Amino acid sequence: MMKMSWSQVSARRLERHGLAAPAKDVTLAGVVGAMCGAHAQVMSAAELSISLRLEGVTRTAVREALWGERTLVKTHGPRGTVHLLPARDLPMWVGALSTLPGVHSVFAQDVRMTSAQTDQVVEAIREVLTTGAALTIDELSDAVVATTGPWAGDLVMPAFQTMWPRWRQAMATAAHRGAFVFGPARGRKVTYTAPPAGHAKPVDDCLVELVNAYLRAYGPATPEQFAKWIGAPVKWATAGFAAAEPEQVLFEGVPAWVAAGDTELPDEPPRGVRLLPYFDAYVVAGRPRELLYPGPAAARALNGGQAGNFPVLLVDGQVAGVWHQRRSGRRLAVTVESLRELTPAQLRELDEQVALTGQILEGEPQLTLGPITVGGHA
Repeated sequence: MMKMSWSQVSARRLERHGLAAPAKDVTLAGVVGAMCGAHAQVMSAAELSISLRLEGVTRTAVREALWGERTLVKTHGPRGTVHLLPARDLPMWVGALSTLPGVHSVFAQDVRMTSAQTDQVVEAIREVLTTGAALTIDELSDAVVATTGPWAGDLVMPAFQTMWPRWRQAMATAAHRGAFVFGPARGRKVTYTAPPAGHAKPVDDCLVELVNAYLRAYGPATPEQFAKWIGAPVKWATAGFAAAEPEQVLFEGVPAWVAAGDTELPDEPPRGVRLLPYFDAYVVAGRPRELLYPGPAAARALNGGQAGNFPVLLVDGQVAGVWHQRRSGRRLAVTVESLRELTPAQLRELDEQVALTGQILEGEPQLTLGPITVGGHA
């Protein structure tokens, strides 16, 4: 059985993510596909996450790919959270995610929807958006309630100090079944529209395809790690691995899997300084956490074990600090808090990363180095 070290795997992941060096001859959609989606709850973070993996790309190019060219789509992806995905890969995602088993509702019994009601809502959303219209949430709600019945509009779902109609519990499920994607904003209002045309694939093939895409980006990995990333039961993830027939390796002495035949490793160890935004795919999906967030990095950059809540300083493939930005007009104040002393060469690379951040976000950056912290303390 082939053995892989953390250094080798870290270098391999950096290379495949366009983080060792900007990806060459790859489109925006290709980069997002290689990441298995870009988390887009905060759009500026998604724009930065994608653009820093390419050369000479700004947030404007990401917006054009999403709303102009439509080579990217915004929808609910892994864990039901909002992601940008390649439009060409949407049939794969829909096919795979539509097989997810229902999860236990966190709502009280009188708030929940039955599986039949969920099916009704999903089909209602699909039906009202087939015209190609882009509807706001209020417009979509009126149409769904008119199609399904008054029960769907009952204001019983607690959300953000208000109450949402019952049917909105099914939003992530509807997206996973391909009923809608996000449309362009109408002023400050989010809209929803029909997904781009695509050919449906057998769901079993889709799950195998998704498992292999995940393993190419984040392998070696285990079914348990895949389950956590996608937000699914381990039994479902294990079945997906079995169908994909991946290759077993020893990763730091522990059995893990890569896509069949995908055992290539870089010759050089991981190198480089990078500034990754909120919920960058590299740190959210990357495991084992204790190797990616070594020592004090876990205390400083993981929020109760949750990756992605802090933008991170990545040094040689490991989290080595956090950073934040504050924008005022075009001025972009970037503050970096490192957990280690950086060499002169690493400081020069950090300056380049700050300049790159400014270029991508179309601002004028200024770097401030915070105090060196260890274990979260100066």
